[in-house]
Amino acid sequence: MTDTDELVARDAAAFFHQQGSSPCVSALQAAQGIWLEDASGRRFIDLHGNTVHHLGHGHREIVAALKRQLDDLAFTPRRFTNEPAVALAEALRARWPGAPARVLFATGGSDAIEIALKLARVATGRHETISLEGSYHGHGFGAFGLSSAMPDPRLGAFLPGRHHVTPYWAGEEGPARMLEEVGELLATGRIAALIAEPMRSNCHVPPADLWPRIRALCDAAGARLIFDEIPSGLGKTGRFFAFEHFGATPDMVVLGKALGGGMVPIAAVIADARLNIAPELELGHYTHEKNPLTTRAALTLLEIIARDDLVARAGAAGRQLKDGVAAIAARVPAVSGARGLGLLLAVAFDAQRCGQPPGPGFAAHLVASAFAHGLSTTAKGDGAIGLSLPLTVTDAEIDEVLARVEAMGRAL
Repeated sequence: MTDTDELVARDAAAFFHQQGSSPCVSALQAAQGIWLEDASGRRFIDLHGNTVHHLGHGHREIVAALKRQLDDLAFTPRRFTNEPAVALAEALRARWPGAPARVLFATGGSDAIEIALKLARVATGRHETISLEGSYHGHGFGAFGLSSAMPDPRLGAFLPGRHHVTPYWAGEEGPARMLEEVGELLATGRIAALIAEPMRSNCHVPPADLWPRIRALCDAAGARLIFDEIPSGLGKTGRFFAFEHFGATPDMVVLGKALGGGMVPIAAVIADARLNIAPELELGHYTHEKNPLTTRAALTLLEIIARDDLVARAGAAGRQLKDGVAAIAARVPAVSGARGLGLLLAVAFDAQRCGQPPGPGFAAHLVASAFAHGLSTTAKGDGAIGLSLPLTVTDAEIDEVLARVEAMGRAL
């Protein structure tokens, strides 16, 4: 048994088993840039990274900033503030393209989603929600219930008043059906908020007019529009906020994952300052709400993104990857092409040309094949894998990724 096998076996014996994480596929001993290294010394290019690796793994400046902050101030009890927390809030407000905004922090995206839901309820006096069937917004009982109309019945009841509509990516009629269903639900006058990812992290790009039309419908009905940018924000799509591609500014946006520099957990809600109407409520009462360590990591991340013009780099690198995959598709029948924006991409494969039936089994086959070619990734639907790389990726690293994708396609 290798060191990796032994550690994976110990993990499987110690943790509750759950889909997607336990048992694990391998064990890591190092992560740097785009590379993962397992306990046996095998290296993989990380095309997934749980979308936290905007600056790559182990960015030296983030590490240095965290070490300095540990020496200066590692924790602030609630009712006290600190410089990095305030500076981070100010930096996020400065990035906001809408009306003046305010901020709340949380330790994870699911918690931040639920803060946004509370703000919408307070602002509207309503409690019902609209979300897209098959979306993902976290695993709290409020957030997880937004993802599917029919979660596993063993989990029991979720929040009442949840409505799920046809998502825009559900075939050619998806956008029209989504608009129709949203309009009907908003007309009831019971909806506090519509919550969605502006571009689902399965990398299907919505029609250009979809979100402006949804924005208008929400305005007419007095409902709030919440965008979940936990996977897509902070420059990943070639704009700082993904919604900036689509001509609709929400009332609230939720950030997370990469906000902690790929090292510490922090999430944020940025919302219209006019929602600051319930100071007597505990809307986001978290022990680490203004943690100086996590906020320092996030503040340093924002400084590096701005200094190195990494939002523009994401757009350019994404075009380079999509062009490269298109060239591969012209040579390799198994590869269909790439979809998405910036560096939030997916590579699609043709199941029939791979001699496989389409469906979840084909998706699992693709992920396993990628792993065999030194690419760590996840499925993006039944016929695609994620192609998510850091904003710091180099041209030489892009060439290496494309070479491995081509080798994988030829082997399918």
